[in-house]
Amino acid sequence: MRSVLLPRLIQAVLVAIIVGALSFALVQALPGDVALRIASDRYGADALSSSAADAVRQELGLDRPWPERFAVWMGDVVTFDLGRSMVSGQPVIDELKVQLGYTLILAAAALIISLLIGPPLGLLAGLKPGGVADRGSVLASIALRSLPSFVIGLLLMLVFSIWLGLLPPAGFGSLRDLILPALTLALGLAAVSNRVTANSLNQVMASPYVAFARTKGLPESVVVRRHAIRNAAIPVIAYLGIQSIYLIEGLVVVESLFSWPGIGHALVHAVISRDVTMIQGAALVMGLLFVLINILVDALCRVIDPRLAAIR
Repeated sequence: MRSVLLPRLIQAVLVAIIVGALSFALVQALPGDVALRIASDRYGADALSSSAADAVRQELGLDRPWPERFAVWMGDVVTFDLGRSMVSGQPVIDELKVQLGYTLILAAAALIISLLIGPPLGLLAGLKPGGVADRGSVLASIALRSLPSFVIGLLLMLVFSIWLGLLPPAGFGSLRDLILPALTLALGLAAVSNRVTANSLNQVMASPYVAFARTKGLPESVVVRRHAIRNAAIPVIAYLGIQSIYLIEGLVVVESLFSWPGIGHALVHAVISRDVTMIQGAALVMGLLFVLINILVDALCRVIDPRLAAIR
């Protein structure tokens, strides 16, 4: 496991530095006065004045040079201190703890649903290449991947909330509120895992060891179950690491669309209010979440890959 963890730990450090630097630089590049925007969120447009903006600027240290402010933030990150929100004044890490829980619930639900949809359909398509299931899954995958996640979400709202009235269009607090945002993310993930599974199974079924299993007289169901599925699953699980990019990117859009109170939703509001510390903290956590998913994927691949098992 050292060969898995050490590169990922180095990657986590690099993610913290790069994400923090990019978040800080992009906020600084935005037009307008950051202090004025934060004062507006704090005190309201009616009480906004240049003196209030100046007070906010001095309080938050926005009058100091940006290299100094970034160096202070990086020093705090080393001690696991993400600072305080420039708008609410609450510790960023305390706010992100709550939001991270909702994000993990949504991400886990989306992954589970996608694995219940994509790989089973891919197995059906892979067992009969060129058949009805194969051609249908190709068309469905192309259609789903060509649509942005917010379009899929709006279509699901239209069908299940407005036309059928089965599910709430937005909000949180119950299992019914989780279904539409999780399904929105899951359909995009399943569109890819479906084709990866089908292609992987095609290659495995044409391999010499599957042909040898057939010559031994094993039934086709046993050949598929014992020899094909496990080997075909390796590229599917490995691709989950790449899919995590789509998942984390989609969380920002889907959480905002469905008013799900996760980190992506908080990041959007932080960008609007120019809350630099919240932006850096949310982006950092999402980047580290990507690293964590890749660690889990690497570990799973080592568990199920028979070649690595033989080496151990």
